[in-house]
This record gives sequence, C-alpha cells and structure tokens, in this order.
Amino acid sequence: MKKAKLPVNIHDAYHAHVYFDATTAVQAKALCDAINTNFALKVGRFHEKPVGPHPCWSCQIIFAAKDFDVFVAWLEEHRNGLTIFIHGLTGDNLKDHTDYAYWLGEEKQLNLALFL
Repeated sequence: MKKAKLPVNIHDAYHAHVYFDATTAVQAKALCDAINTNFALKVGRFHEKPVGPHPCWSCQIIFAAKDFDVFVAWLEEHRNGLTIFIHGLTGDNLKDHTDYAYWLGEEKQLNLALFL
C-alpha cells in the first residue's frame, strides 16, 4: 500500500478542494461555512458536479503559505472523513496536481488529460 505524502509548505499559494457527493454535501457545506467563519480565506463555489480535473463534487479554498500550517492542521482535524485535495500553485497545472499534490483522506484519480 502506497503511503500518502504529508503536506509540505514549499509554495507561495495553494488550493484546497473539499470533495463530497450527494450523501456528504451537508457535511461539506458545514465544513466550508466553518472555514469562512474561522479563516480569512477565499472559499469558492460549492460545485455539485465534477469540475476541471476533479472527479468529485468540490469546493475550492485559496490560501497562502502564511496560512498553510494552521489551516492544513485545522482541515485534518475537522474534515470528519471527507477527502481534501491540496496542491501548490506554481503556474504548471500538471505539476501542481501531481508533484505538488497532497491528500487528506482517500486519494482519488484526477483527470490529468486536461493538462497534457
């Protein structure tokens, strides 16, 4: 079994994507609302369909290196079984979604063909 990479703060900016489906939408919405309440971060739309390379419904959060340690630890503590995909923002979408990608929870297969 492949061991998950632990998130490492090596970039200036990041996205976190909270993944959910119809059965976990209420839980995901509550998590995103709590992020909005507890952090001064940009919480994106609540997509109830796959968007871009993401195979699940998702909500994107944009955060900076200065927020990384506290925010990622908070996500791990509060995700309650939800999968969260975290990646760096370098301008290279393929590397951002592969080499600079981290998972909290179950790793999912991304549609990387969009970046080839």
